[in-house]
Amino acid sequence: MNNLPQVKVGIVAVSRDCFPESLSVNRRKALVKAYTDKYGADDIYECPVCIVESEIHMVQALEDIKKAGCNALCVYLGNFGPEISETLLAKHFDGPAMFIAAAEETQNDLVGGRGDAYCGMLNASYNLKLRGVKAYIPEYPVGTADECADMINEFIPIARAIVGLKDLKIISFGPRPLNFLACNAPIQQLYNLGVEIEENSELDLFEAFNKHAGDERIPAKVKEMEAELGTGNNKPEVLPKLAQYELTLLDWIEDHKGYRKYVAIAGKCWPAFQTQFGFVPCYVNSRLTGMGIPVSCEVDIYGCLSEFIGTCVSNDAVTLLDINNTVPADMYNESIKGKYNYTANDTFMGFHCGNTTTKKLSSCSMKYQMIMARTLPEEVTQGTLEGDIIPGDITFYRLQSTADCKLRAYIAQGEILPVATRSFGGIGVFAIPEMERFYRHVLIEKNYPHHGAVAFGHFGKALFEVFKYIGVPVEDLNYNQPKSLPYPTENPFK
Repeated sequence: MNNLPQVKVGIVAVSRDCFPESLSVNRRKALVKAYTDKYGADDIYECPVCIVESEIHMVQALEDIKKAGCNALCVYLGNFGPEISETLLAKHFDGPAMFIAAAEETQNDLVGGRGDAYCGMLNASYNLKLRGVKAYIPEYPVGTADECADMINEFIPIARAIVGLKDLKIISFGPRPLNFLACNAPIQQLYNLGVEIEENSELDLFEAFNKHAGDERIPAKVKEMEAELGTGNNKPEVLPKLAQYELTLLDWIEDHKGYRKYVAIAGKCWPAFQTQFGFVPCYVNSRLTGMGIPVSCEVDIYGCLSEFIGTCVSNDAVTLLDINNTVPADMYNESIKGKYNYTANDTFMGFHCGNTTTKKLSSCSMKYQMIMARTLPEEVTQGTLEGDIIPGDITFYRLQSTADCKLRAYIAQGEILPVATRSFGGIGVFAIPEMERFYRHVLIEKNYPHHGAVAFGHFGKALFEVFKYIGVPVEDLNYNQPKSLPYPTENPFK
């Protein structure tokens, strides 16, 4: 299922009328060539209609990039640029916009060939603020054709997330389980972000599941699961029910996404789910997430939203894990100390029952859910996917609404270490620099729930820009700060 937007950036060059238009024309052509040579032509469109010098040109350019199917905009200052027309371009464009500017090419052409875009970018940013227009401006937005091509390439995953949110529907089933207030948050910020939500009863889901009994597609779906699990298929008897449930969710998505293009699910998974459905949904959740349809556990709506953003940014499957338990001292001493540059308190285990796709596990086994089986008959807890999560770079992050409807977020880059967990569920040994301080002064201090989204790679730079763009205040956009930068609440005498 195609559940992510394809980004096409319209590159529109602008020019101030007292500067040579040829500067912007030639620099735009050089930028497009540099991008195409490095990244191909699929993600960009060069607006050939005009160089924007006036409001009329701005309208013409908007019509052209709209016809070309562009859903993201790059305003390129080939010279000083017209501050009114160029910011109106971003104001009236229905999608994320970025502003970049051309550097001067050579000391041998600083009279007729000097563009002053370095100066023009200041006026552009000032005018954007006056008009209340959001735009992405890179850390250093002035560069050569090659450097500006790289900036556009870095903008694409940011744009993909922003475009995706505007067409996202979150489908939830049931209220949060008892004693899971941490996963409960006001939905007002979803609407503020342009995200739709459809909240359903788990009874509605149960009815739909029962209507799929005997579905003729079940045998083929079971074969898919058997092929994916391989030798880890330890519970073949539960696969028909899991197949029936997966088909129920996929059909629900098609029947309920309405006018929205993209969907994510916040699912109910306990306490009554097992006794009524007769299994746990973990493996199905992992499969949908592997298809690019994020599914959060325990009706964690903002966890689900976070997963979708990470899927857009990484263009890959993500997962949602509990920030779960400490690494025992003997495991640290035997497998980590002296081998990796982390203290014991930089490490922890990220865990969930079995929602991580097989693509992100070193190996996998279909088993019963051990925690739930402590209070329920084991036969109704079948269907969880266990295995150690693959080692490598990760980004741990979350977007959250507070009880008083304010957005906040955190991002922390680190890695999963190649250390056997010797535990159960979908689990890994995580290492994040200064995790001890981050845990206390961000996760605890800022009242975050225990669920965190995990993207497989270092995507902090893009996530930071996405969160800024959608309105997370900078003071509420937290990260794992180095020791040289104490947190506001950190005791200086500790």
